[in-house]
Amino acid sequence: MPAQPASLIPRPTLFWTGVALTCAGVGQHVWMFVDSASMDFHMAMMGMSGVMWAAMAAIVVGVLLSGFAVVQPPGAGPAATPAPARTTRANRRSLIAVLSFALMVDQMKPATLAFIQPGMRAEFHLSAAAISWLPTVALSGTVVGSLVGGRAADRIGRRATVLIASLLFLGTTVCGAMPTYGGILVMCALMGMAAGGMLPVVYALMTESLPPGRRAAVMVLQAGLTTTGGYMAAAGLAAVLIPLTGWRVLWFAQLPLVLILIALNRWIPESAAFTAARRSQAGRVPASTLFKRPQTAKTLVVSGYALAWGLVYWGFITFLPSQLEASGEKGMSAATLLFISSLLSIPTCVVAAWLYMRWSAKGTMVVYAALTVAALLVLAAVGMDGSRPVLLTAVILLFAGTAGVIALIGPYTAEIYPMAIRGTAGGWAAAVGKSGGAFGPPLIALVLSAPGGMRTAAVLAALPMAVAGGAVAFRGSDPGAAAQRPEDARLNAELDDLIRGEALPAERTTPTAPAAGGDGTAAP
Repeated sequence: MPAQPASLIPRPTLFWTGVALTCAGVGQHVWMFVDSASMDFHMAMMGMSGVMWAAMAAIVVGVLLSGFAVVQPPGAGPAATPAPARTTRANRRSLIAVLSFALMVDQMKPATLAFIQPGMRAEFHLSAAAISWLPTVALSGTVVGSLVGGRAADRIGRRATVLIASLLFLGTTVCGAMPTYGGILVMCALMGMAAGGMLPVVYALMTESLPPGRRAAVMVLQAGLTTTGGYMAAAGLAAVLIPLTGWRVLWFAQLPLVLILIALNRWIPESAAFTAARRSQAGRVPASTLFKRPQTAKTLVVSGYALAWGLVYWGFITFLPSQLEASGEKGMSAATLLFISSLLSIPTCVVAAWLYMRWSAKGTMVVYAALTVAALLVLAAVGMDGSRPVLLTAVILLFAGTAGVIALIGPYTAEIYPMAIRGTAGGWAAAVGKSGGAFGPPLIALVLSAPGGMRTAAVLAALPMAVAGGAVAFRGSDPGAAAQRPEDARLNAELDDLIRGEALPAERTTPTAPAAGGDGTAAP
């Protein structure tokens, strides 16, 4: 497949200079980690040497230079904005493959947190309360990253935002060499920002780069399977590498993957719709539009659905393994439950993709919300010490339901919003879902200490999901109808031309005046 034009990076020399600087700084940290082999790779409280500070400075400067290089110059008009490459079936397959790889790398970051905590706790002599700050800080970073990344996608472009997130991934791999717990928390917050910023942008770019029809099924499968792949990749690396060199190596082991992602940047073209909007100076809509008509109902429905998932996943399921083990259920270790959840994501997401495409987007979301609610109510009825077959079935259905919900929410959000605020909307939905990691665990922990314990917690988690499913059923938007939005009609026509491999019509790249009749339609 021919490469995309180099002009897609406005300042290529500056970009690769920044990448080289970042790699040099990261490489110095890798060498310091290797040099700690005589101490069993324990770097706690070694102190920050002058060389380490210089390496950190190189990383910061390198990321800033490369980030600046990928952003189009202010006021770039049609002449300065690169035209989208000819869209062919091979191009689309390459785009799907590269963005799926990007999402898998993105999902590996939070998944790794579960595997590094035991070793980190032992090396730094941390209490349970102290180590709990690690996921809290990392998830808070993803919330900020989703909001900033989603908004950036609508302002500087989908492609530029993906590359900036990749650069942050590259720089923050030095988390594995931090000699203090405070330094690790800072790096995890920045890494969380990169992870949160990547997710909504990928869905926006997929929506605007693939033709209708099977696009929704591809996106749902991509969302679910990359989540599973990211977790399994992190688990596999942990199983092989931690016994050899300890927990720190898990961050450095992801360095080659990030470098590959940056090297594949030529196969990530800018969105044709975003390029057309930039040429015509259209699509600059304030973020507050999410909460103004006609978007208000959409935003409330999407927010409720994402928030309900966050409460179940980050709150209830977080405590489920320990509650099962405390009840005396043999063979139901935390590792077993996590493995079951990731394994069941595969058939669950396949079914969700088929239903989403062949039946109904809204209906599929309601079905998976109902499945989650049913599983929670069964757990509330039987308790942790109930019938073993019933208990195991309820746990399996709970994992299947939540896997389907998270696979659906991103693609659905990207499809129902106008192009001008698609990235912002996706970032908002992702941030709301991740916010469950901040308030979900303390809320469920408080309920567990009250009468009823896990039964009451199951009911508490089921209620918001039931309300969210009902909101989707009665007030949710239909992606098919959303595709016919008048404000997106012109851009959709341009995208159709690009998908068929035709050149972008010159007469469509400049603003047109309203028709003489004043009815608001565009002049030919």
